[in-house]
Amino acid sequence: MKLLRVGPVGQERPVVMDASGTLRDIGEPEIDGAFLASGGVARVRDALERGDLPVVDAAGLRVGAPIARPGKVVCIGLNYRDHAAESGAEPPAEPVVFMKAANIVIGPYDEVLVPRGSVKTDWEVELAVVIGRRARYLDSRDEALDAIAGYAISNDVSEREFQLERGGQWDKGKSCETFNPLGPWLVTADEVGDPQSLGLRLWVNGEPRQDGGTKDMIFDVAEIVRYLSRFMVLEPGDVINTGTPAGVAMGMPGQPYLRAGDVMELEIDGLGRQRQTVGQA
Repeated sequence: MKLLRVGPVGQERPVVMDASGTLRDIGEPEIDGAFLASGGVARVRDALERGDLPVVDAAGLRVGAPIARPGKVVCIGLNYRDHAAESGAEPPAEPVVFMKAANIVIGPYDEVLVPRGSVKTDWEVELAVVIGRRARYLDSRDEALDAIAGYAISNDVSEREFQLERGGQWDKGKSCETFNPLGPWLVTADEVGDPQSLGLRLWVNGEPRQDGGTKDMIFDVAEIVRYLSRFMVLEPGDVINTGTPAGVAMGMPGQPYLRAGDVMELEIDGLGRQRQTVGQA
């Protein structure tokens, strides 16, 4: 099942896409942590199977992020061996954890802004995990997978100078406004199946930049969720960005960082496709 939100910024309407690609009103106020925690996915699935949900004419409407107001965005760095290598880093012995500000999450087709003073704004296609129930001190991989509501495409946009050359932690190179396009859909975990069998791809101005697979993660999805639950409480609606494969600007000859007017396109098998035009803050 694919859940999404359509409409202008701040006025998004939660809908579900049926098997024919038709959008239907889910009859819920929002797709957020409260919706996930209260069994909203099951309610929508039952209503969809009964044929109770009215059709929504979404022609021409903006697509927003599929989750409203995530409590936190937790990220895993250097989680693909080829990306660690291109970054000049050793594969980590434990997951590298950092945070992004939750208010930078935007829709999958919204404009991404190069920050003022930036010369090293970069792209990162990633599998995003959306938590569906409260998770703390999980003991097993099965418990970790049971805590997942679904998956989405995430673009972990990064400013490398801010991240790596300005002192302190990575967060200030990761939390600039618009630096986390998400969506177009939240695809429920049952539809995705094995999260370690998905291809990830990204293009800039039509040129292929990233082409990898989640099978190459150093720490897989189950281990990431289990591990994080030992250090923080994961709440319904939280988003986890699970890392990116090789092919970022930082690791390429000439380092072709993003500039205003560039176009990024991203896709993950079964999770849809994103497209962002780059602007200037």
